[in-house]
Amino acid sequence: MHDDPNEFIDDEPELAGYEPTGDRPLRHERVRKIMRVIVIVALVALVLPGILGSLAIANRTAQASCAAYADYYAPMAVSSATRFELFGAALGWNCYAVEFGGNETLVANLGLIPGGARLPQAPLEQS
Repeated sequence: MHDDPNEFIDDEPELAGYEPTGDRPLRHERVRKIMRVIVIVALVALVLPGILGSLAIANRTAQASCAAYADYYAPMAVSSATRFELFGAALGWNCYAVEFGGNETLVANLGLIPGGARLPQAPLEQS
């Protein structure tokens, strides 16, 4: 290839004539802070709508599934209630049947990501 070992090979011709600025940063500190704030706001603006949308869908799914579970397992209940609990009866969405006096009875644990109600095909035997 090149016979002369002392010959300088310029691998990056686009950097020809570049002289480093020394210890001085390329951008002023205030510009760097503004850029950081803009990037953080942009990331939040990208991620937050997805999180809020997922939570809204999970809430609607949990309410619909809870209504079906409450109708099937607690037909005398006046309504149903769903709550996302970290330290409650179980981790995740829980379904409660609300009785006439306001007492709540746990009907089903819907899990972290609620799905449709899975009810038995045969009716429950009431004793």
